[in-house]
Amino acid sequence: MFRYILENKKPFYWFVFHILLGGLCIISPWFLVIWFYFVLISSVPSFIKGLDDRFFRFTGLIVYVVAFELLGRVSRASPFIPYEMGKYALLVFLSLGIILGYRRGIIGWLMLFLLIPGIFLDLSGKVGFKNVVANLFGPVSVALAVIYFKGQTLNEEGLKSLLRLIALPLVSVLSFVILKTPDFQNIEFELYANQETSGGWGSNQISTALGLGAFVFYIFWRNKYLLSGYRWIDFIFFILFTFRGLLTFSRGGMIGAFLAILIIFFYETIGHGISTVGKPFIRRLLKTLPVIIILLVIFGYADRIASGNLVLRYQGETPGTAAGYREKTLNTFTANRLNVFVDDLKLWKENPLLGVGTGASYYLRENTHRIAAHVELSRLLSEHGLFGLTYFFILCVLGYNVYRRASWTLSGPVLFAIFILALFTTFHSAMRTFVTPLLVGLSLIVVSNHEEVIE
Repeated sequence: MFRYILENKKPFYWFVFHILLGGLCIISPWFLVIWFYFVLISSVPSFIKGLDDRFFRFTGLIVYVVAFELLGRVSRASPFIPYEMGKYALLVFLSLGIILGYRRGIIGWLMLFLLIPGIFLDLSGKVGFKNVVANLFGPVSVALAVIYFKGQTLNEEGLKSLLRLIALPLVSVLSFVILKTPDFQNIEFELYANQETSGGWGSNQISTALGLGAFVFYIFWRNKYLLSGYRWIDFIFFILFTFRGLLTFSRGGMIGAFLAILIIFFYETIGHGISTVGKPFIRRLLKTLPVIIILLVIFGYADRIASGNLVLRYQGETPGTAAGYREKTLNTFTANRLNVFVDDLKLWKENPLLGVGTGASYYLRENTHRIAAHVELSRLLSEHGLFGLTYFFILCVLGYNVYRRASWTLSGPVLFAIFILALFTTFHSAMRTFVTPLLVGLSLIVVSNHEEVIE
């Protein structure tokens, strides 16, 4: 069954199926649980046969299954689909893929090694197994993704298929959120993240998923690929993902999506590998203007529904700053993330080499103890010390290599935008979802028939 989705047979049928799946999950999570395990079990025979395209099929299964993480959360399918299923699934599937021989990213082994000392260190004396899992599995999954994906070769159709497999579960999330949200007239929009417009779940995670959906649909629509089978439907869903993502009032996921789209705008405007001016430049610039206008109209309409509060939210206003009894600072703008970041840096200063141990910063921060870190960089520094800094430096070097290829290849801008979206997510949602590990891995793929230099 899964191969029909993978090979894009009857795309409109599967698109509608995922819309319905999201709606049915409001009634019962068992619709998702049954489909999830049916896909897993029915896919086993195709891998046993030893097909020539087994890497592509196996990768497709990983992408599709992992992308259901958020639908599992909002539909409350745990424990049948664990709350942080993305981390567990990536750990299992990527490890299996590496055992099967799909391993080229040697640098990923070093990234794994750098995480080991923090496992055996706990300066708080309070870290349990769950703390280690919550804080370690994300970075471990990124390292495994580097080992598994780096240098693997796919053609353009293969990359499109993988992006489509990410998008379909997100369509289900969008469907769930739309149907679960009360009438807008019954919602009181205030200057903080809104759970009512997020399907009753964590708005930060839903915003991240909807932002990713908006980005993928934009890529398909802009490049005249077909995700739903019809370009006009792809465009409508790009609008829907953007509109509903904005109304979550959680900024990180949408800012990340807009940043990724802006990167595509940049390469569309300047061309590939050549600094161009004159008529070609003007033509490319004019092609991007309609999309910018559309995004502004969507934002304006969402702000109107929210009685003007959306603009204030993106300006960093809070109920306290708007009322005048609290000063607007960088910390209020980042929803207390700056204070957590600073406290993490203090812990790193006190323990520069090895840090305080995996999960221990949660208990040891001076002013923000028992507040989960939302910035992965500061957590790596405080809990893994110099090893964590080296880990993050390697990640940035990998991104720089993606950037270098982006200027000279047709697929490069998309892969670079994917990496930036993955990296930006670590600064507002740490590595709590599948987004960063999976997107980092995808950005490292070589798209074989588009790696030529553009003259």
